[in-house]
Amino acid sequence: MTKEKIFSSFGILPKEEMLEVKPNFKQLQIGIPKESSFQENRVSLTPDSVGLLIANGHSVVIEKGAGLASNFSDSEYTDKGAEIAYSKEEVFKASFILKIEPPTKEELTLMQKGQELISAVQMSTQSDSFFKTLNQKNISAFGFEFIKDKQNKLPIVRSMSEIAGNTAMLIAGEYLSNTNAGKGLMLGGISGLIPTNVVIIGAGTVGEYACKASLGLGASVLVFDNSVTKLRRLQNNINNRISTSTLQPKALGKALQRADVVIAALQIGNGKVPCVVSEEMVIKMKKGSVVVDVSIDQGGCFETSEVTSHKKPTFIKHDVVHYCVPNIASRVSRTASMAISNILTPILLRIAEEGGVEHTIRKHEYLRKGVYTYHGNLTNEVLSKNFNIPFVDLDLIMTSR
Repeated sequence: MTKEKIFSSFGILPKEEMLEVKPNFKQLQIGIPKESSFQENRVSLTPDSVGLLIANGHSVVIEKGAGLASNFSDSEYTDKGAEIAYSKEEVFKASFILKIEPPTKEELTLMQKGQELISAVQMSTQSDSFFKTLNQKNISAFGFEFIKDKQNKLPIVRSMSEIAGNTAMLIAGEYLSNTNAGKGLMLGGISGLIPTNVVIIGAGTVGEYACKASLGLGASVLVFDNSVTKLRRLQNNINNRISTSTLQPKALGKALQRADVVIAALQIGNGKVPCVVSEEMVIKMKKGSVVVDVSIDQGGCFETSEVTSHKKPTFIKHDVVHYCVPNIASRVSRTASMAISNILTPILLRIAEEGGVEHTIRKHEYLRKGVYTYHGNLTNEVLSKNFNIPFVDLDLIMTSR
């Protein structure tokens, strides 16, 4: 008996490889335009993430030079299988658009009916026409500020806040030193010398990471926030009994007079932050002290704060150095891009594996909360109130379909 007959009788004759076919799989056509907003250096996907998506059966078209500000070359993307587009029009033909900043007016005109979008919303800079245009074009849009994870946290917001908190302390150190005509102080402390005094206004994620960085350098830290719960959580998270206080003007004023560095990190989810430091308080601060107003993108905590740019980041008022650049994370764009890419890539893979956006948001409530326009409706209640646009509950839309 031949070998073939023996193997055949036992049912072990080699057969063609049977690949698993995912019944709900949807191939995504992903477009990544180059960011055109002022001071935006980040990119939504890194070459490694692009390679992973392409290996999973998706296509990616990226505008020429989109990753250069984050030190990702076009060749790095093409090596991973991406197609380079030489115009925005070409990129916006893709069915799924990924951006960092929200689409500009020009980009909105290029968007096509029924497309899907993931980007920041930046509510404080938007107008009602932005959302109405998305609805008219029947675009399903996810917002960085609303996307949640399985733990009901905001992963992109938290990542950018972690970066801002750490980077704010590095910035403060630069402007305390002689390099930038500062006082010549080292941020922190060494044996035998009184450490520099750091005041942090806000006990959220930015404040937490600024606090950790300050303590790691040996600085003396005092944190202010009106929420005792946040202050208690901060102490638990850093595992250190730091000095804390509620935002009482008298206590804050005294702390500012002793401060070498002030990090303003109050964050309000749906509006301008309160101005808690008056010009009179600033006048009484030490000459050469440094203020980093991380809250400037929501109006700023200091009465003396004015928006600056990465090219000219500081100004001096009442002998106090003010650093008031919005979007601090863009200063370390490669790190920030990798952080965003690591969050977006699993979301995209999940959307594809489950047959598209509708199936995914129907199945996963935490991702459903990230949607703010869907099938011609505004589905975020906060945006509805702020821009006076009718609100439709996404859960109701899901049950009716």
